[in-house]
Amino acid sequence: MKRQPLRPPDVRVFKTLYALGLGPLVGRLVLLLTTTGRKSGLPRVTALQYEEIDGAIYLGSSRGTRADWFQNLVANPHVSIRVKSRQFSGKAEAVTDPAIVADFLELRLKRYPRLIGAMLRSEGLSAKPSRAELEAYAGKLAIAIIRPL
Repeated sequence: MKRQPLRPPDVRVFKTLYALGLGPLVGRLVLLLTTTGRKSGLPRVTALQYEEIDGAIYLGSSRGTRADWFQNLVANPHVSIRVKSRQFSGKAEAVTDPAIVADFLELRLKRYPRLIGAMLRSEGLSAKPSRAELEAYAGKLAIAIIRPL
């Protein structure tokens, strides 16, 4: 029996938590990404887990390039980020190279072994997958790298 993929967090909950001033607490794991809708042209807010690496924000897409937020930033790479107590504009780079995505997964697994291990297990991988397993899995995923403007 195949497990259902993990659902993304409900953005309304995180928007409310940020509005209540709890950004420094919830922002340790989740940020708010605002993209421009590729069809509507309207702002679209998505709550996502992230990693900050060398001043850039890395976002993983478990749906690969099919995720709406990912397609929006490919169409218009200018985005806004709200993380912890900061809010800033940035430019996104879409990345689908399995080796780079696997590097991101390895980093996440190292920083959050229980959380990311559980996510990987829900996708049929072992809790401590080999590099080859990660690269094979990463072929279905995508990441976005946001650099502040």
